[in-house]
Amino acid sequence: MRIRRRALLAASAAALLLPRAARAQSTRTVTDMAGRKVALPAKIARVVTLGSLPVINSFVFAMGEGRTLLNGLADFDRPHWKYQTVFAPHLKGLPRMQQPNREPNVEAILLARPDVVLTMHRESVGLLESRGIAVVFLAWREPEDAKACMAILGEVFGKPEVARRYTAYFDGTLHQVRATLAGVTEKERPRVLYMQPGTLTQPRLIAEWWIPAAGGVSVTNDGRTAESRSFTLEQVIAWDPDILIVTDPRDVTLVQTDRVFRELRAVKSGKVYIVPIGAHTWANRTSEQPLTVLWAAKTFHPARFPSLDLAAETDRFYREFFGHALAKPEIDEILSGAL
Repeated sequence: MRIRRRALLAASAAALLLPRAARAQSTRTVTDMAGRKVALPAKIARVVTLGSLPVINSFVFAMGEGRTLLNGLADFDRPHWKYQTVFAPHLKGLPRMQQPNREPNVEAILLARPDVVLTMHRESVGLLESRGIAVVFLAWREPEDAKACMAILGEVFGKPEVARRYTAYFDGTLHQVRATLAGVTEKERPRVLYMQPGTLTQPRLIAEWWIPAAGGVSVTNDGRTAESRSFTLEQVIAWDPDILIVTDPRDVTLVQTDRVFRELRAVKSGKVYIVPIGAHTWANRTSEQPLTVLWAAKTFHPARFPSLDLAAETDRFYREFFGHALAKPEIDEILSGAL
């Protein structure tokens, strides 16, 4: 069995290395977000994603290419990520391609024979490239990076028109929200805390963008550049936010029953909200970011958005970009965040 396994690995490695020379005329070059030029086959049909799988997969879904994925969800395979396998049902039976520490399982990837590996894990790029595997590096730090990721994937999949439509939708959504919020004074903007109450952390830097974009004031926004921010219970009390955003129904129970949290202004007024979750948690890095801003804007300023139908907008987004028609109970479940 060991001899056969070595032979399979050798054959897989050879299959990956040979096309670069033998099919040079049918390849093309894509420049990734590290400025690397990556040679890819004319058509991409086999894709492995590495690192933060729900994030990267959300962009593959938004290109309408979920069917190309070859790897399962690894440590993300739990109820919270239900809609990953709704948008791409075949993921349930696929092998894992990364270790618990997010490092690639090189042998498994070689056996899978992907046309390309998509990753946000920079440390994996050189290792995979040295084995003859085409790797496209994607990065996400700023809101504009969502559009940049889509532009590169538009090149990877040969679908630049999808990337252009996504950019138009992204920019159009933000313009609509800005226009609706025109004239809102600083005093009318609620003070918002996005947090994980069990660990006293604000987990994602991107929230310092979507909270103000939706007409709120993020109390954790101190000009930080770190992805996550920790704070003390005393600091939470001092902030005493108008609105609390959490990611789990258990967090709602916690803040409503804890003797300190329940004294916060947001808890007393019933303004504790669970952020929606589809392919990924909308409050974090995801291709669904325009929906995040719409949801937050209506949550922060309901009187300003009386005609905004979030269910209809959610349905439209997933139909147009993911190519998936959701049933009403599924849309309701996504918007509830209660997975």
